[in-house]
Amino acid sequence: MKISHKLLTLILALLFVIPVVVNSNEAMPVNRDNIATFSIVARDPATGELGVAVASRFFAVGAVVPWAKSGVGAVATQSYANTTFGWRGLELMESGLAPDEAMQKLIESDDNPGQRQVGMVAADGKSSTYTGDGCNHWAGGRNGPNYAIQGNILAGEAVVTEMEKAFLATQGTLADRLYAAMLAGEANGGDSRGKQSAAMLMVKEGAGYGGYTDQAIDIRVDDHAEPFKELGRILIIAQMNYAWNDAWTLFTKKKFVEALPPMERAARLAPNYAEVYLDLAIIRLATGDKNNAITALEKALRLNPKLAKQASKDDDLAGLRGVPEFERLILPPDKQ
Repeated sequence: MKISHKLLTLILALLFVIPVVVNSNEAMPVNRDNIATFSIVARDPATGELGVAVASRFFAVGAVVPWAKSGVGAVATQSYANTTFGWRGLELMESGLAPDEAMQKLIESDDNPGQRQVGMVAADGKSSTYTGDGCNHWAGGRNGPNYAIQGNILAGEAVVTEMEKAFLATQGTLADRLYAAMLAGEANGGDSRGKQSAAMLMVKEGAGYGGYTDQAIDIRVDDHAEPFKELGRILIIAQMNYAWNDAWTLFTKKKFVEALPPMERAARLAPNYAEVYLDLAIIRLATGDKNNAITALEKALRLNPKLAKQASKDDDLAGLRGVPEFERLILPPDKQ
């Protein structure tokens, strides 16, 4: 059978095009698995807090990279992340190994060390960062007492150097300093592919709800056009909740004087949360400050009048019953 010139041209074209399409599709899962990111792992020696902050052009980076345990340390595992490095790194540090020693054991036992990137900080402030020679450019890290910073597929080395400067220069809580470092990384180019997700994990013994866990802050922005701005918005609420939980845990242990400073901090961080002001009124009253308890309660009920019924029956506010200002505040609107 004679093949026309046009048909021959089409067959040759398909022979060249089809392999290209197949090869492209086969490469896609590898790209999706590569968690190009930048992170900081750190400790606050004054409070004992340990934390990790991370960002990436990758969906839900907070579900993969950050690991931490109070009194032990914190780990960030990224690039072609071996997630066992998280819990195994913590176990190795808990057994008494320094971060450098723990890191070496992890790398020695791994089947793909050249494409791993890890940062570790122990509860005593010792730190280590590792970047495999197969990580995509730009990749590297810096570390010092109480911190380790690392990233891969970055815009350049300035991402990590400026993160380091920001972390060391920023005053405030560990959460404030972690966030400042992340903003500095983003301002200097961050992940060269763009941005999508960010997260922060911070632990301290007894800092979780009711004092039963060590989770002080655990927030994630899984998919957002502006993950740094959104993380910052959530972080304000998270810091408020951290302080509030700290205060209420101390209150339940009848440590009223110790409970007041974190409760006042919670109110400063969240001036529009009615329930925060209700608990502030309770703790102020517990310290014997009736006048300022009334002030806090008034603000709580102004923000949410529906709390009046709860306040009228709350045994923690029993010391205000009979006080004219209190009785006026809890009256139903139709009787005021």
